[in-house]
Amino acid sequence: MVSSIIVAAGKGTRMGSDIDKLFFEIGGQPIIAYTWRAFEQSADIDEIILVIREGMETEFEKIARLNNFKKPFRLAPGGKERQNSVWNGLQTVSPNCQIVAIQDGARPCVTAKIISDTIAAARQMGAAVAAQKITDTLKEADEKQLIIRNIDRSKLWSVQTPQVFKIEIIKRALRQVLDRNLLVTDDTAACELIKQPVQVVESTAPNPKLTSPADLPYFQFLLTNKPD
Repeated sequence: MVSSIIVAAGKGTRMGSDIDKLFFEIGGQPIIAYTWRAFEQSADIDEIILVIREGMETEFEKIARLNNFKKPFRLAPGGKERQNSVWNGLQTVSPNCQIVAIQDGARPCVTAKIISDTIAAARQMGAAVAAQKITDTLKEADEKQLIIRNIDRSKLWSVQTPQVFKIEIIKRALRQVLDRNLLVTDDTAACELIKQPVQVVESTAPNPKLTSPADLPYFQFLLTNKPD
């Protein structure tokens, strides 16, 4: 059984608005509905767990109803940090879950192909992550913002979601993070603590994360022209 955890508990303070960024609308639908639909329509996903802020239960249930989502879903409470939210989601998945795909709610352009590809890679390796090769020229600068050196980009990747794991691996990795009171910015970083290899899976279609109001026209274009 494959479960998806969609992390949707953050408010997105960089958006500079009182509106939760996941509820900015494109084409009459909130951003989170697009993310949810991608996993709803994925043949690889059996159930969906949405990790949300307290008091938002009615809004998420409304999205499911208006979109006629049929796949089983449950709501889990958000935590203080992302890793706590993911942990809460892991406690909510079905006891039959073998593979879990963890997704940022603010990445609505995720495709069926990258969901399927990362799940397949995680079945083989134990852990896998969607990522794109870095194509910009990279420089390291000092505290005065003077360039120190050029950085070789040939082995560098920009990590995205989904991040997919065998359930026992991500539980063991995150348990280490929580027990040591560490802070990690993504779930693959937790795997380093238990020396778990993570397979990088190239995401060939745009899969950005919504971070500011200026992103919205770009997201509208991407979602209008999203590949299957």
